[in-house]
Amino acid sequence: MTRTTNARLAGVALLFYIAAGISALMLARWPHARSVLSLLTSFAALVLGVTLYAITRDEDRDLALLGMACRIVEAVPGGEGVGAIFFAVGSTIFAWLLLRGRLIPLALARLGVVASVLLVVILFMQRGGLFASAVNWSSSVAWFVWLPMLVFEVALALWLIIKGVRGPAPNSAPAV
Repeated sequence: MTRTTNARLAGVALLFYIAAGISALMLARWPHARSVLSLLTSFAALVLGVTLYAITRDEDRDLALLGMACRIVEAVPGGEGVGAIFFAVGSTIFAWLLLRGRLIPLALARLGVVASVLLVVILFMQRGGLFASAVNWSSSVAWFVWLPMLVFEVALALWLIIKGVRGPAPNSAPAV
């Protein structure tokens, strides 16, 4: 696929991922509906891993591959909270590569890096027993932790669908 096609597909998959993920949380009382939505979210995570890899591999193939691997692990159903950590690490890597390559506007890429790193730190702290209330979606801590990521991902999805990504500049050093 072309870079433009990958960018648009990543944008659509990202919006679908967000909608399915939030819907699954809202339908917690209906386990069958939640199960179907979780499966759809897993497929969206796989599509995101592949398309974001295709977009960012020219910046750093190894980091892009690691980001894709994180998205693949995130897509595997498993222990509570483990997928979220791999999501956050993968998001950090892809946001960094988007920033490094100036593939999207700098302000958007910087927001992605900051929101992703904040999420990685908080999620690891949760695993250690801190910020336990952030697991509950009615908690203000949860919204503080996840809202910057939500803003980044929605803005990124729309940008990818409408504008795509910039192509790699010939013979230029990556700037941050």
